[in-house]
Amino acid sequence: MPLSDDPKTNESAKDILGVFKDLAGGPKPGFRPAHAKGLLVQGTFVPTPAAASLSRAPHFTNAAGTPVLVRFSSSSGHPTLPDSDPNGNPRAIALRFVLAETPRRKHTDIIGHSVPFFPAATPDEALAFFRAVKGAGTDPDTLTKHIAAHPAAQAFLAAPKPTPTAFAHEAFYALHAFKFTNADGKATYVRYRIVPVAGHKTLDADAAKAQPADFLYDGVRAQLAQGSGHTIEYDLVAQVAQDGDVTDDSSVHWPEEGPDARQLVTLGRVTLDRLYGGGGGGDEAAEQKYLIFDPVPRVDGVEASADPLIDLRAAVYIISGKERRAA
Repeated sequence: MPLSDDPKTNESAKDILGVFKDLAGGPKPGFRPAHAKGLLVQGTFVPTPAAASLSRAPHFTNAAGTPVLVRFSSSSGHPTLPDSDPNGNPRAIALRFVLAETPRRKHTDIIGHSVPFFPAATPDEALAFFRAVKGAGTDPDTLTKHIAAHPAAQAFLAAPKPTPTAFAHEAFYALHAFKFTNADGKATYVRYRIVPVAGHKTLDADAAKAQPADFLYDGVRAQLAQGSGHTIEYDLVAQVAQDGDVTDDSSVHWPEEGPDARQLVTLGRVTLDRLYGGGGGGDEAAEQKYLIFDPVPRVDGVEASADPLIDLRAAVYIISGKERRAA
């Protein structure tokens, strides 16, 4: 997983990481500076026939299924943030398809958040937004002025971010567009969403505030500990672009309703059935520290679009990951 070829993107990534650390009250060695609190679980992805019609990627064409590793996480750089704290929203999911273990590890990842908005369209806007959030701690006008001049930030902050009743009931959006290519060479742009099979269910503010500090993560542990029949399931869905749709700006949404609503195609089902290492050992905390997820697909059949935030996020993840491993 290399850094960006653009030095400016890498510098922006370093600057954003610095802001994240400041927002968390300083570095937390060994933890992510954003989404520090998390939990690893494992399972399987089984594709639908429709997936192979869109992409020739191995996880979309292997009908027998592909092992997956998932990290659920909460926003903020505080690894002990109570699940009842609204600062933990939006929640996030990192979904890794384990394509091969030998002779070398090969994987591809999808990263999603529980709100279909991001506060910026470019790396410069992203850095400016996070600096404005930091500056609001001493001068609220800093953020107010930024929001007034940046519609993407305004939409992100205005979007509801309720606490879910459980991770099993949370929906996630991957935000960026990706280019699928099928076996015939046909290209299609899509945006992923990860939909809970058990339904999307949230708590109101008062109910969320009354929950125990670790109710979301303990809920995952308790559900999977019950064994067979108590899996956590999601459908991986692609929103399919039409000709002319913007694919390089995640702040521009494709139509969701009415006659122009874009087609939604179910690509397959993710079934999570055990905690990380369940039945086979494995140090979950050490693996969380070591793991670096990658927003760039790096697999035949799926490519990143020209959205500049994909490269920026990849740079943030690799720089942060190397720091975390060295801690």
